Formats: sequence, structure tokens, C-alpha cells
Amino acid sequence: MLYEQIGEEVRQYIDQLTKPRGSLGKLEELAIEIAKMTGERFPRVTPPGVLVFAADHGVAKEGVSAYPQEVTAQMVLNFVRGGAAINVFSKQIGAMFAVVDVGVAVDIHEENVINEKVAYGTNNFAYKQAMAKEEAEQAVQAGYRQANAMIDRGIRCLIVGEMGIGNTTTASALLAAMSGRSVAELVGRGTGIHDEMFKHKQRVIERALMLHQPNPSDPIDLLTKIGGFEIAAMAGAMMAAAERRVPILLDGFICTVAALIAERLDERVVHYMIAGHRSQEPGHRIALELLNKEPLLDLRMRLGEGSGAVVAFPIVNMALAMLHMATFSSANVSTGSDHHE
Repeated sequence: MLYEQIGEEVRQYIDQLTKPRGSLGKLEELAIEIAKMTGERFPRVTPPGVLVFAADHGVAKEGVSAYPQEVTAQMVLNFVRGGAAINVFSKQIGAMFAVVDVGVAVDIHEENVINEKVAYGTNNFAYKQAMAKEEAEQAVQAGYRQANAMIDRGIRCLIVGEMGIGNTTTASALLAAMSGRSVAELVGRGTGIHDEMFKHKQRVIERALMLHQPNPSDPIDLLTKIGGFEIAAMAGAMMAAAERRVPILLDGFICTVAALIAERLDERVVHYMIAGHRSQEPGHRIALELLNKEPLLDLRMRLGEGSGAVVAFPIVNMALAMLHMATFSSANVSTGSDHHE
């Protein structure tokens, strides 16, 4: 569990730094949170690691995305060649970067893509269960394994991203099941779909929930019936990070739904999560509320890939840099209490 005592020591130390008490606001809270997670008085989050999981969704056949399914595999190649937003942003923060195929619908022959393929995409959950129970467990394990491998290589903060055409539909279905909220409240336009397609996306999700009746408190049942391989893998990766006391910086809607799955797999994982940003997907606000997390940024982003978390990372790093300020006593600066009338 969290190192509450170390958090308390860091809180007291922050109050001795050369600044008015509480004047760095949320940065102070962040530093204390990360000290509690890591058990270190002067924690570090560098280097960060960005782990992108890619998989296809059978439900994409229902016409719920503005892009065809082939784009998943094409984007995976774009990732390994360094051409996507997540690449450009990851480079800026000096992140270790890896792409994992957990269920892309075609074979990817590219040595820089880690192959953890569970199946060639999920089944179309509009008609049948998304995957077998064993496949759900296998995908969680794949994420767990790959996060551990990255932590072994020295990362100090984990950012998980995803790529999978149709995955906002899957994430919306999962969130509707877990939150009990109406599909209409949660569904967004994903990659930018028009009105008719938007209503159709809602109907597809509502029918799937009626058909499968997933158990909201059973994460493996949720994944089996209406999940995605990359969402399962992201949840597994978060479990590994929490076990190793590595802070998890959450991305947007799909990542936060994966975080809710991780929390249902092991409720302690949530203590190691920091919400990077609030995305434009309407369901993201509800997902963050369920996790009880306040996001650092709101930049109207809705890209996924881990991009919002990577953009928020420098703020987390700044919070820890603050701990290296001088104290009032070391700098010979008078504190407010030194001034007697």
C-alpha cells in the first residue's frame, strides 16, 4: 500500500521551502502523492515509458468509426517509423517507447513491433461475445508482462496508449456496463462521425448490452463479452506498474476505461494513477469521476495513443523538481512567522 508516513514527511518538507505555504497548489499535492506511491522522499519519474497496445475490434464492421479497420495496422507501422503524434511527443519527454500487437486483424511483419497477438481482432460483439474468457486473461497477462519488461529497463513512470479502430465503441460499452449510466450520456463521436452514424453507434452498444448482460463487477466477464484486447492489455500493464510502485499517468477515455477494469481486477491499482488530462469524449468525465481523479489538463484532445498523458508528463516532472528548491533555513530567508510586530 501507499507510504503514508513518507507522504507526511514530504508534506512538512514542502512547507519549509522558500515560498508561501500552499502557493504551488496542485504541484505540491502531486509531489506528495508520488512520494507516497514510490516510498521516496525525492522521487523521480524520468525516464518515462510509453507502451502502446494495438488491436482490432469486430464491432468496427458495424460502421461505428470514420476510418476503415485497415488503419489499425497502418498506424502500427507509422508508430514504429516514428511518424505519429505519440512518437513526436514521446521524443520530447525522452521516453522509452514500445508498440505491442495484442490483436491486430492482420500479421505485422516488423521487428520493432512486439508480438503478443491473442487473436486477429475481437469478434463483433453486436452478435457474439467479443472473446473467450481465456483470451481476456491472456491479453491482461500480455500487458502485465510488457509493462514489467519496461520497468526492468528502468522506467519510472508508465504511460499506456492504444490504437484500435472501433475502440471508443468498445470503451463506451464497457463504461455503460460499469457505471450504469445511459449509453446516450457516454457516447462521443470518436474519430469524428456524423449524426446518423452517431445514433447508430449508440444503438449498437445498447443492443450489445441487452444481448450479453455483462456483470459490472466482474472485469473478466466484461472483457469477454464486450471488451477489446488492447483495453485488457492496458489494464494488465497498470497492474504491473502498481505492483512495482511505478506511477501510472493516465491518458484519455479509452485508457481511463482500462483503468476502471484494472481497478476491478485489483482495487489497489488506483492509488498509483494520476489523471493526465480530460479528453473531449463525453464518457471520459464520467470515467474520471468513477476513479475519483482530477485531471491535470484539459486541452480538448481526443486522439488517444497515450498522447494526452505524454503532454501532461512535464507537469508531473515539474512537481518533483519543486522538491529541490531551497528551504527557508538553508537559504537564510525569513519565514512569515519570523516577523514579529
